[in-house]
Amino acid sequence: MTFGETMVALRGSGPLRLGGTMQVSVAGAESNVAIGLSRLGHRVRWAGAVGADEAGALVLRTLRAEGVDVAGAAADPDAPTGLILFEPRLPEVTRVHYYRAGSAGSRLRADAVERAFSAAPPRVLHLTGITPALGPDPLSASRHALQLARQQGALVCLDVNFRSRLWTAERAAAVLREWVPSVDVLIASEDELSLCLPPAEQDAERAAQADPVAALAAQAAPLLARGVGEVVVKRGPAGATAFTGDGSLHRPARPVRAVDAVGAGDAFVAGYLSALLDGADLEERLERAVTTGAFAVASPGDWEGAPTRAELGLLGAPPGTVVR
Repeated sequence: MTFGETMVALRGSGPLRLGGTMQVSVAGAESNVAIGLSRLGHRVRWAGAVGADEAGALVLRTLRAEGVDVAGAAADPDAPTGLILFEPRLPEVTRVHYYRAGSAGSRLRADAVERAFSAAPPRVLHLTGITPALGPDPLSASRHALQLARQQGALVCLDVNFRSRLWTAERAAAVLREWVPSVDVLIASEDELSLCLPPAEQDAERAAQADPVAALAAQAAPLLARGVGEVVVKRGPAGATAFTGDGSLHRPARPVRAVDAVGAGDAFVAGYLSALLDGADLEERLERAVTTGAFAVASPGDWEGAPTRAELGLLGAPPGTVVR
């Protein structure tokens, strides 16, 4: 189960100020993960909020078409569905513009989350650091979901997903540090781990040796000591490294021709959680995560390139392969 804000996404063909064509889709970190998991054969529930408008209808229709359960989603008659614009400016540089202030997603309430939990207790609750940044109601809903997950024995996965346009690092750190003891799987990029650490431990990490893995281990150690079962660090082209109480494990990235890096982190999370739900070991979880992440990088869009379970082996095919 997951929840958050999914927006209508408009992808431009060039600079926005010059006009041109735009492709209409939907985008949202949590729903990207939900779609990724659904394509891999898992049952997924999304309990976010959209406006009672055509944009909201598109969001819900898209998620339903991808096999995601949206029975617990809310349609707000007094607020619009959020909007996100993607503006390609250079071959590998895209600017993102958000229009989400006052949106339905920013008014998501705790009672909607409670209804979704009451429908059927989930095995896994997936949270991100985006939803609590949207406003006091989504923050309250996230806290309530975390409490319900603990009460019902659900595994909690948190993807830090820090967005500086939504809140400051100080505000994010205050919330994330509060959540850490209730998190089973913490997923973050290399520059996000420090947001989960108390200041004293941040100072200790800065004093660590220059070796990147040693520095990451120094950051992961206090998180593991506070009760996190697994700390998984997304390292982009360098792959991913996971830390547990038994040590660490690294998996290099799968080599692909990069097309669009947007949504790669969400695809990574979907792959990791998929393997976890399958009962796979840490090595297999990282392998599936870097594989699904590579599919996202090699495809345009937030979630459109997410693979099905049958497609996971395609990345091993030699160049020029035609599957008949």
